[in-house]
Parts: sequence; C-alpha cells; structure tokens
Amino acid sequence: MSRNSYLFTSESVSEGHPDKVCDRISDEVVDAFFRLGPTYGWNPSHLRVAAETLATTNRVVIAGETRGPADITHDLIAHIARMAIKDIGYEQSGFHWETADIEVLLHSQSSDIAQGVDAEGNKDEGAGDQGIMFGYACRETPELMPAPIYYAHRILKLMSEARRSGEASVLGPDAKSQVTVRYENGKPVEATEIVVSTQHLDASLSSSDIKAIVKPYVLKALPEGWISNSTIWHVNPTGKFVIGGPDGDCGLTGRKIIVDTYGGAAPHGGGAFSGKDPTKVDRSAAYAARYLAKNVVAAGIAERCTIQLSYAIGVSRPLSLYVDLHGTGNASESVVEKVLGDVMDLSPRGIRTHLQLNRPIYARTSSYGHFGRAPEEDGGFAWERTDLADTLRRAVA
Repeated sequence: MSRNSYLFTSESVSEGHPDKVCDRISDEVVDAFFRLGPTYGWNPSHLRVAAETLATTNRVVIAGETRGPADITHDLIAHIARMAIKDIGYEQSGFHWETADIEVLLHSQSSDIAQGVDAEGNKDEGAGDQGIMFGYACRETPELMPAPIYYAHRILKLMSEARRSGEASVLGPDAKSQVTVRYENGKPVEATEIVVSTQHLDASLSSSDIKAIVKPYVLKALPEGWISNSTIWHVNPTGKFVIGGPDGDCGLTGRKIIVDTYGGAAPHGGGAFSGKDPTKVDRSAAYAARYLAKNVVAAGIAERCTIQLSYAIGVSRPLSLYVDLHGTGNASESVVEKVLGDVMDLSPRGIRTHLQLNRPIYARTSSYGHFGRAPEEDGGFAWERTDLADTLRRAVA
C-alpha cells in the first residue's frame, strides 16, 4: 500500500552545470545533422548521431559515431560547440568559449549496428539498441509532472532568465536546486526545504547575500503558500561559489538522467537522451512512453500512470508494453495496454513518424527537463501534446 503522507525531494541543475554543458553540446551535434543534412540531399531518416562530450578546464572532447554529409566537418562541429558555450555564458579564465581547446573525435557509425537499424528489403527499421524505457504522468501540476522536479526546474529557469536579462547579472551560469515537498493524503502541499547553490561572479558576496538575490525567484517559482516561516533554506551552504562549470568539476554527457526525467518519482530505464538521434530508443521510446502516459492522465483514465516499453536491437516491434495506473484508474491496465498498442505504432519508425522526431529540436531539451514542457510550433516537445486524450477516453469507455 502506498503512503499518503511523506516527504519527497528532487533536484535540478542549470544549463551551466558541467554535465549540462556536455548534454547541450552533444544535442547541438544532433541538431546540426538534422538541420544541415537535408540541405546536402540527405533524407533525415538516414542520418545517425551518437555523440558524447567531456568538458574540463578549458578543454572539450566530442566523441562518437555519425552518418551524414561529409560537409558537416570536425571544424564545423567545434565551432558549433564553441557557440553553445558562448550562449550558456562561459567567459571565465578556466573555461572560455573563445579559448577552450575543442577536440572532435566523431567517426562513422559501425556497419554492424547499421545493419540492425536500417530498413532493407522487407525488413523494417529496427531499434538502435536493446533496453527498457519508462514514461510517467500525474496530476500534481498542470503539466502533469511530479511537483518536486517541476518546481526545482522552475527555480533555475527563472534564475537563468534573470541572469541573461541582466536583472541578476551577478549570477553565474552554474547552479543547482533541490526542493523537498511534503505530501498530505497523497497531494503535494508545501516545500519544507529549499536548496539553491549558484555560481556568483562577485567573490565578496556571502551566502546571505546570495539568498537575498535568489529568494524572489524561488517564491515566484513555487505555488502561493508553499513557502512559510518553517521552510528551511540552504543557499550556497558551502560559502563562496565563484569557480563554476567544467573548470570546477569535469562534465560528461548523460550523467543527469533523473534530472532529465521525473526527479526519481518514477522508474528510469538507465539510458541517457542527449547526443542521440531518435533511432536510439533510449530517447525516442522514452518520449513515446511519456506521451502515452500523459495522454492517459489527460483523458481522465487515471490520476497517475507509469508505462514501460522494451526493445531489442534490430527488432522493429516493442517486446513489451506495461501499464501501471497505481490504483487510480477507471479502466483496467490490460485494457489500457491494448488500446495504447492500437492508437500508436510503437516501432522505432512509427514513433519517429508520429512525433515527427527527425528535426533539429534537441538542444533545447538539454536543460530544465525533457518533460513537462510546452509543445512548440516547430515540433519541439511534441511528446508533450495531449492530442490522443479524446481517442483514449472513447476507446476505454
């Protein structure tokens, strides 16, 4: 039996966090292939990217496998990475967009992997790897996300906007947040602890000075009444935080997968998203699972929904589809499983087609979560649409 009253905590990290710098660069590589590939005559469905990035003091290494036009050169990729670092805001002596040494070690995709993924003869495109992927949705926020991760993201997003606008120009790009939420009768009701650690450009500022700067953004981010006199604050609890980003801590692509998803409130299959084109089901099937779970909840079929999908490399159909409504559903899980399998083609090709994933829409996903975002006109965050809700509602009636 699930608990009704408890504390739950989730964290977020900003776009300037070392690992997020790497996620951003890796996703910029994916976007470059989808943006430029068609201009050189490539069918977007034939493009392949699996890019990993490491960043440390004034050094960036981009490695992995690609398939696409030779015109997307290593020099171009290095330039794209440099511009991403500039946009994030790094102009410090230990990590500067203009002077950092950027090494590109991308090479052609393995032919052994390609033969499993590519369509050939009567064979449909297969999954780019084996694995399990999860999607989740709940009614804790209007975006159907768990409250702790949603508000942890929102704090840092507001701080980032203030930094970029000049309203809080003393803040640096590197920051982390953490929100502990008290649940009562299964509903989130207040924040009991707030953690914010943010880089600052003025070394003379104390933790109390930084708290005064960031507190308005925390108050704006959280629902009214969630912060009270009993809320405990931890702002830059170690003191000075001037050295930030990869100069302070080495970054790697894919190390913030719980930040990217549901903040630990739902299972995670283990695969990272950033740097992967959508033939990699680690990414595309996780998007599809979120899409289906969100539509189940939006349709009023359940208050909470977890979906698991599984795949084998080179196999086009999902091996399994599992639904858990956590005792909140008005239809049986087996019925929902059947309906979901009918309303959406969950093959790798079917997912990419339904959600139109062969587009340059990925760099924007690399910070502040892949889920709980608004669908965009150019197809960004298409997996956040609720356009299947009416169909699902009728199908299970």
